[in-house]
Amino acid sequence: MPLALLALAIGAFGIGTTEFVIMGLLPEVAGDFQVSIPTAGFLVTGYALGVVLGAPLMTLLGTRVTRKRMLMLLMGLFVVGNVVSALAPFFGVMLAGRVIASLAHGAFFGIGSVVAADLVAPQKKAGAIAMMFTGLTVANVVGVPLGTFIGQTAGWRTTFLVVAALGVVGLLGVAKLVPEQPKAEGVRIRHELAAFRNVQVLLAMAMTVLGFGGVFAAITYITPMMTEVAGYSDSSVTWLLVLFGLGMVGGNLIGGKFADRRLMPLLYVSLGALAVVLGLFTVTAHNKVAAAVTIVLIGALGFATVPPLQKRVLDQAAGAPTLASAVNIGAFNLGNALSAWIGGLVIAAGLGYTAPNWVGAALAASALVLAVLSSVLERRETGKGRVVTGGSPEPAPVAAARH
Repeated sequence: MPLALLALAIGAFGIGTTEFVIMGLLPEVAGDFQVSIPTAGFLVTGYALGVVLGAPLMTLLGTRVTRKRMLMLLMGLFVVGNVVSALAPFFGVMLAGRVIASLAHGAFFGIGSVVAADLVAPQKKAGAIAMMFTGLTVANVVGVPLGTFIGQTAGWRTTFLVVAALGVVGLLGVAKLVPEQPKAEGVRIRHELAAFRNVQVLLAMAMTVLGFGGVFAAITYITPMMTEVAGYSDSSVTWLLVLFGLGMVGGNLIGGKFADRRLMPLLYVSLGALAVVLGLFTVTAHNKVAAAVTIVLIGALGFATVPPLQKRVLDQAAGAPTLASAVNIGAFNLGNALSAWIGGLVIAAGLGYTAPNWVGAALAASALVLAVLSSVLERRETGKGRVVTGGSPEPAPVAAARH
């Protein structure tokens, strides 16, 4: 794998750390600004919404510059956002800093996916995408626990300064290691938007929302579930999240390896198994050992869908993939936000802390149905003599010969 992927992975590590570390530092931030925990929770919600809105916005703004330059600008924006957060004199400024940093998130992963895929041979594209996303998964194993520890011992502001420093390293890595790729000629905003007329692109994004949304329906409420149902202590939640992160790392690497060979079968297996495991979590959550094993499986099966879904979008929007790739990253965060909200509704309805697991199972099962539908439609198009590649069906050789 090219060294350029290391630079992309470092940037992904910093972005993943800043996204999730706030969850472990909410009490410290709330206390410092003298706001309630629910109010401090807007730092999580605001970031997620910033990713959803920023992914298409920043990508469209970057259509007139090279991808390398845009990646550097995004990492610069990420650094600025985290510095603003670290130095914020009051809560509103802190929230603004979080939103600024989030604007770089979706576009970085979206454009980075395109760059990573272009760096390798066609049969290794999903593996290259997975390598970049390894930075995000490792962030959950190393960056988030370490950032939480730094914040609890040296102050949460120090955590965000350290994350900003990671962003500087990522920016320098992109500048030094990522090769200049010529700007695609003839590709304009209308070409990027045209990808969304392809039903296969939309189906892949819907699978992203539902599939990984199923994961977050359960994981968002992992703390009360593990402490109130499984019987773990509050301090044990950190290492349980590390187990979840390890599962994500493994699932990401497996997904990257097999997506280049059997993409749709991989989605069938991972989404189907994810639905089953999430359903079983309502039972295994009552046992400490079984709950820990289930958490690893949820992380692995959930992230095994990420490289194939990202590659699916790139393949179906091959003519102008950048915007579609970035929007698909926003789809992950949209799924996270929606599933966490629905999970909260079922808990508020008095169904218990394990109820979000059923929500997650239903979402993952719905994603599986869409995956099957996508394959059926694709085979139907092929049967009509039209081969679907890159989102723009091409005439079959016989039909083309008639012209």
